[in-house]
Amino acid sequence: MIKKRKVGSQMLELKKMIQNIFFNNPKITLNYKQVSEMLGIVKKKEMETVQNKLTELVEDKFLAVVIKGRYKMIAAGAYLVGTVEMIASGSAFVIPEDGSEDIFVSAPNLKHAFNGDVVKVLQFVRRKSSRPEGEVVDIVKRNRNFFVGTLEITERQAFVVADTKNIQRNIFIPSDKTKEAKKGQKVVVKISSWDDKKRVLLGEVVDVLGDKGENNTEMHAILAEFNLPYSYPEAVINEAEKISQTIPADEIAKRKDFRNVATFTIDPADAKDFDDALSIRKLNENLWEIGIHIADVTHYVLPDTLIDQEGYNRATSVYLVDRVVPMLPERLSNFLCSLRPNEDKLCFSAVFTMNDEATIKDKWFGRTIINSNRRFSYEEAQTILDTGEGELSQELIKLNEIAKKLREKRYKTGSIDFDRIEIKFDLDPNGKPLSVFFKESTDSNKLIEEFMLLANKKVAELIGKCELDNSRKAQPKTFIYRIHDLPNPDKYNAFAKFVRKFGLDATPKRKENVSQSINRILETIKGRNEQNIVETLAIRTMAKALYSTKNIGHYGLAFKHYTHFTSPIRRYPDMIVHRLLSRYLEGGKSVSSEHYEQKCEHSSEMEQRAADAERASIKYKQVEFLKDNVGQIFSGVISGISDKGIFVEIEDNKCEGMVSIRDMTDDYYSFDHEKYILRGNRTRKMYQLGDKLKIKITRANLEKRQLDFVIVNKQ
Repeated sequence: MIKKRKVGSQMLELKKMIQNIFFNNPKITLNYKQVSEMLGIVKKKEMETVQNKLTELVEDKFLAVVIKGRYKMIAAGAYLVGTVEMIASGSAFVIPEDGSEDIFVSAPNLKHAFNGDVVKVLQFVRRKSSRPEGEVVDIVKRNRNFFVGTLEITERQAFVVADTKNIQRNIFIPSDKTKEAKKGQKVVVKISSWDDKKRVLLGEVVDVLGDKGENNTEMHAILAEFNLPYSYPEAVINEAEKISQTIPADEIAKRKDFRNVATFTIDPADAKDFDDALSIRKLNENLWEIGIHIADVTHYVLPDTLIDQEGYNRATSVYLVDRVVPMLPERLSNFLCSLRPNEDKLCFSAVFTMNDEATIKDKWFGRTIINSNRRFSYEEAQTILDTGEGELSQELIKLNEIAKKLREKRYKTGSIDFDRIEIKFDLDPNGKPLSVFFKESTDSNKLIEEFMLLANKKVAELIGKCELDNSRKAQPKTFIYRIHDLPNPDKYNAFAKFVRKFGLDATPKRKENVSQSINRILETIKGRNEQNIVETLAIRTMAKALYSTKNIGHYGLAFKHYTHFTSPIRRYPDMIVHRLLSRYLEGGKSVSSEHYEQKCEHSSEMEQRAADAERASIKYKQVEFLKDNVGQIFSGVISGISDKGIFVEIEDNKCEGMVSIRDMTDDYYSFDHEKYILRGNRTRKMYQLGDKLKIKITRANLEKRQLDFVIVNKQ
């Protein structure tokens, strides 16, 4: 048996070697003698084997017989570039950039690639009815250079056990590279080398985060896990401290003065970075001047400075459960740029003349100076809207009336009404979660949202529709858009099939488009137990919103032109938009789209990392909140299904855990990929999305941020 396996392995290796020859010489024809010579084969019997393998490759439709005895490769593009997606076994799938079928790569063929790396893959010859397989031949781009884990020290060696499940091996640390970290502490480690012979990862500790289990340590560990910064460079902080808070008289003279117009901000109660304010002034009985004033960050942050480079590298502020990690130093984000009440502040504004029906009669974009009369929390503003009493009540009420008209118009044109429940925690001074509560959007939230959407849309139209150019032949200048593609048809069909079990029909009715159909479903499901899971699945049918210079519109909002202009304190793309808008308002020429597309790609990637880190921090707090509830029974709903088991969301607190298929011992369950269900082979019992269950918590693993459940009964 051993000998047979060895021979089989040699034959496969020979076939791969022949394949490689043709990959490297895709335009020439070769006969079996030439191939043998290139392989260093001279024995007649071995050359006959080469001939047999060439015949097999013809049968596999990898080679074509050009003329009798001569072969040429027809499998163009067998080298693929894609992203590594690790699986629990240590092997991976590579997701090709061209959208073709995923390539399976076994652990030995990964060549030191980690999860998220962009790699070049050699695709093996594919047998009939088999999955595509290959091996990594080059790492095009590393997803990360640093990893987070727990340092373990024995008498002989030190090593780091990585937090992420995507590294199957420990990282060994030389004794002089531990940075004096103690056993059991969380550390950040950099991979320094890979011992191919021993298949050992070697690294060095570059930072000590602290003791495992401490809130600050764990939050920093989450940031480091997603390659996000958790501290600010001193040099950048020092540069920010040098910026003067005095506004020169000549700067004020260049700007429209709104300091005597009723102006206010509405933000979360714990916010400090107020980057948008609203003003309203009555012009006549049915006409209002409404100003959307955005912090003029680019007045203070000049291109190519240390602060600007740090802001670009971060690209976004990161919002974890217990903290904000700002994109800009706090002197800027919380002080100089923040639109604090009763202080003169510099802004970049979009000002609209509107009637009571929310029809825009005139618009203006430019730099302003404001002095906010009042800082409201969302709760304070909502109380005024509910009671009609309080400071600036008439202004708030009028803006709310107009916002509702804007929202009504937006929904009629197909904008999707995603209004998801937001999970929040009450934390003690040490960051321990005391309770979970849910934050839902109120009119005060929607008021601000609507005017921000308006400003973003109209700024994008100004450039995208060439409204600054008089010529009919004018082409849009390079700009940064927020784009959102159409839903994936297969995903939407699966969603439509799923919601039928709740008596909902997601098929667009007469004169309905898909987005209007989704809105109808979302409106019907409001207040029902299934609301969260239905909204979650509806979102999963959507493409991801991205930044790009190539405008394809924003499907979810039903806007043909959309950008991000309104949050430059916390989003770098907004800073770019401010700079480009200023340039074009002054008659400047268009900029390089290729250069700015690279900035868009970077910003989109950093935004995704920040979102992943936020979710990880929520998951950590959910597990921490429930770790004292092991053994207790809760009602839940199935929120996900895979071949590993089912995910269940607890109804009371929206915490999600997993029932492993290994713990479903009443039957042998199989995963039906097409119908997205688990089915018992003997009992034919089925589990599918949306099913209600009683579950018991069996384990709360903070290290993995994972809750383990078992099923008590199916409701």
